[in-house]
Amino acid sequence: MKALWNPEPSLSSISPVNISKPRALSHKQIQSSLQFSPTHRDRWIGRKSRLNVKAALDSATIDQLGLKESDIINPAITSSYRSSKFPKPNQTVLDALTRVCTGPTQTKPLTEDQAFKVLDTILKSARGELKDEEKVSKAQLGAFFVAMTIRANAFPEATQWSEGERRAMNTFWPLLVRALPPDVIFIADPEGSIMGTGSSSWAQYGGIVAAEMRLVGALREVLVGGHLGFEEVQGVLRDILPLKMEDDKAGGVSESLLSAFLIGQRMNRETDCELKAYCLAFDDEIGPPPVADVRSLTHYGEPYDGNTRFFRSTLFVAAVRSCYGESCLLHGVEWMPPKGGVTEEQMLKFMGANTNLSLLQAKELLEDEEVGFAYISQREARPALYSLIRLREHIKKRPPLATTEKIQQFVRARGREAIVAGFYHEGYEEPLLMLMKRRGVHSGLVVKGEEGALSMTTRLRSVNASKGLPVNYCSGFRSMSKDSTFEVDGAVSRQSFSLEVNAQDYGFDPTDTPRTDRSISKNIELGLAALRGEKGPAYDRIILNAGMADHLLGCEGAEDASVAMDRAREAIDSGKALKRILNYIKISHKLK
Repeated sequence: MKALWNPEPSLSSISPVNISKPRALSHKQIQSSLQFSPTHRDRWIGRKSRLNVKAALDSATIDQLGLKESDIINPAITSSYRSSKFPKPNQTVLDALTRVCTGPTQTKPLTEDQAFKVLDTILKSARGELKDEEKVSKAQLGAFFVAMTIRANAFPEATQWSEGERRAMNTFWPLLVRALPPDVIFIADPEGSIMGTGSSSWAQYGGIVAAEMRLVGALREVLVGGHLGFEEVQGVLRDILPLKMEDDKAGGVSESLLSAFLIGQRMNRETDCELKAYCLAFDDEIGPPPVADVRSLTHYGEPYDGNTRFFRSTLFVAAVRSCYGESCLLHGVEWMPPKGGVTEEQMLKFMGANTNLSLLQAKELLEDEEVGFAYISQREARPALYSLIRLREHIKKRPPLATTEKIQQFVRARGREAIVAGFYHEGYEEPLLMLMKRRGVHSGLVVKGEEGALSMTTRLRSVNASKGLPVNYCSGFRSMSKDSTFEVDGAVSRQSFSLEVNAQDYGFDPTDTPRTDRSISKNIELGLAALRGEKGPAYDRIILNAGMADHLLGCEGAEDASVAMDRAREAIDSGKALKRILNYIKISHKLK
């Protein structure tokens, strides 16, 4: 099966089929392109032909060979990195969660037809009439009913239940009460008052094991739109994570209750106190972070669910900045819902790098004068949080962890530290900066890049741009002291800033954003071509993002933004940045 995606030398020996659709590079092609001796490096840097895109199997070929597209794994596409061990969520309920599991102003009530379809699906599943992927998971039940309950209890009139939703619930509730488990009924009507049936026996539900009892107690506050304290949130998280699935229970705790907790807190818009609890809950999970002997370290917090449309440049930016002593630590996962897009881990793995590094191994790469950057997987650094991936797919919307997992320090530095994080939804830039300050870093920067990632663009702002903060909006702070910035007596001196970066102000020509459309190999192709010195939109974006990070974070020698970009440009044009990528791939496998 695998060989079909790497037809070498040809598929002609199988049958006379049409092989016409172009695709991006195969894993084998990328790896072979990166494996060469130093004596051939300069010649390879200028050679585009080594990265040509070859043909892939088209649908006619797949049909002729009797294959299902779902049976063929194409490692060049992000969806192939989703674990086949994860049961898929019910699509009807998943679509409903997209609408109802959002904030007080963003929620879109279901129409009557939609509500009837969703509740009918839930009832059939609860009765055992749906199997496999059609079955509604307990996580989906928790997410759906917590959304309905919070909307009824705490949301403004415009985003409360529609008349159609109310008619559907009145029709199905008497049947659902007899079919759903007690924990789900508790989430749907915790006080026995929303449906007005006069029965409140399930209002006494208190959980079974100790961890579940604590979770139920916290949920009672969340279900009415309330908030929790720092210790309460941390206590819940530490009780139930990491998840260990046994008898449809998540480590003894109902998945319905856990998903309701995560979605409910996000719908209520987390307080700073709650976000700090999520951010810091597992700092000591595998012991204190190692300290790298580097003068400057930037922690990059990209959205863990990746990019689905546009070029993701941060891996290549890290290689550039490492050339002049700005060490960079990237972190994330291989695949994450809801977007399931291109991630740094996918790119590094596709190019042949070791993506299972421990924190100590990452420290070694940061200190290595031939590398200077590293990537850490959440799988290695925070197993407890990593255990939530399957559940996160079923709840559809991003939980509080999607914000806080970006603000991590898996390795510390003897010198200055900075955190850079991407965001999309307005209102989260200040909480992100608050968490950075809580981490005690010298500088912090949030960027509204494309798709909420860190890639600022050189394209012109559209006249039809949506309301709110524009792409390329940046906000942050710089410490005025080289000492630690932990707030002891509230006397930390910081310089705050906010601006919209206009690439044209720094001499960049306006260009459309390179599209990758879930193709890992296309993203790599663009990045490597840029590091070979090939001028174009990807090259410009890497320089823009490297130079502006240096400048805005207050890095040494980057007081003038144009000078900072010239430094980044020299790192590429000299071949140093490309060499750093190649060194990373080679050395990451040699670490003990």
